[in-house]
Amino acid sequence: MCPGERNGGKVFVNVSPAASDYQPLAEAMRPKSLEEFVGQSHLIRPGSALREALTQGHVHSMVLWGPPGTGKTTLARMVAHYCDARFQVLSAVTAGIKDVREVVAEAKALPGKLVLFVDEVHRFNKAQQDGFLPHVEDGTLVLIGATTENPAFELNNALLSRLRVYVLRALSREDLQSLLERVLSDCDRGLGQLNLTMSDYGRDCLLAAADGDARRLLNFLEIGSQFATITSDGHELSDEVLPEVIGTPLRRFDKGGDLFYDQISALHKSMRGTDPDAVLYWFARMIDGGCDPRYIARRAIRMASEDVGNADPRALSLTLDAAQTYERLGSPEGELAIAQALVYLACAPKSNAVYKGLNAATKAAQDTGTQEVPMHLRNAPTRLARELGHGEGYRYAHDEPEAYATGETYLPEGLAGQRFYHPADRGLEIKIGEKLERLRNQLGKNRNDG
Repeated sequence: MCPGERNGGKVFVNVSPAASDYQPLAEAMRPKSLEEFVGQSHLIRPGSALREALTQGHVHSMVLWGPPGTGKTTLARMVAHYCDARFQVLSAVTAGIKDVREVVAEAKALPGKLVLFVDEVHRFNKAQQDGFLPHVEDGTLVLIGATTENPAFELNNALLSRLRVYVLRALSREDLQSLLERVLSDCDRGLGQLNLTMSDYGRDCLLAAADGDARRLLNFLEIGSQFATITSDGHELSDEVLPEVIGTPLRRFDKGGDLFYDQISALHKSMRGTDPDAVLYWFARMIDGGCDPRYIARRAIRMASEDVGNADPRALSLTLDAAQTYERLGSPEGELAIAQALVYLACAPKSNAVYKGLNAATKAAQDTGTQEVPMHLRNAPTRLARELGHGEGYRYAHDEPEAYATGETYLPEGLAGQRFYHPADRGLEIKIGEKLERLRNQLGKNRNDG
């Protein structure tokens, strides 16, 4: 037990915020060695490429890609520490070419290695990213970029080819639990001097609200220490004040970023895989994260044509109705209609026959050039067109038995006999396929009879 500090019932974390050397808990608890680092064992375990590079001082330029609070900044600092290099930080949100030039000039003027950490590196435009190329190549500086976005989409190929990409993962519950225990027991940098206690329920709430983000957990603990009450043994964070500490926790989500597209991909694939429970979960996750329900409604309309198609044509009408219902009712009432449509799509028979047929027809149109429209299919609105033979020999299908002109051709001569649409053996397309097969067989039967 560490000695606590009390003053009229008020709790102080580390030192008073008014003190000149005050540090937020997240900064005070920043790991100083690989042994203190929490999570990312796939990157820093003994024998891993990154750990070997650090411990042997073989520093190289890299991109650290992962969600917030997973240790990107800390890992960059460790690279500089283990390689005995100077460490400088730029934020791509506020920095420009001038700042980069100043850093390069300093790197050339001073002895030793310089590790330049660029936070939110994906915010730099192409010209700014290109400005790093010669200096990374000639070893003037070691560039470490941090990003929450997919570097393959956000970084220039020229720069990306000179950087090694390391993927950081959201911290597991076990990782966060380990960090929580360390903070509560550390008397020098953490909250050990308070002897802070909380219920198992309180711990579970904090870990769940942190949602894989170490910085968020540390911020909760710092705020929680200010709400703690003095007890005979130290301090207690009661369950009653947890809502004040946590506020309204938001799950990890980003409008138009990787998480956004990963989650809509999961929703779409769950629907295609006929799993209505997973569809409802991913829909709820996206709505909970702040996604515009209109986007999901539009995606559902696409799903109805791409994955259900003519196996159940009602799916398209239902998704259109759901989108219109949301426009009439708004949130949260309108979201129920979208959920209804998504569940219907998940349970409906699936067919991508139209989707595949359109892709095949598009490829044929692109590959075969400008095929002439057969003369009997051409429009004949004028006397000249009729004299030229436009429409001559065309058979009006409604005048034929079953409204089907047996033996008539409708594709250009170079594509005669091509099949693009192959109905699936599911749902309504079973009957569609049977009808097409029966009508096509009439041609063969008539030929044999003749």
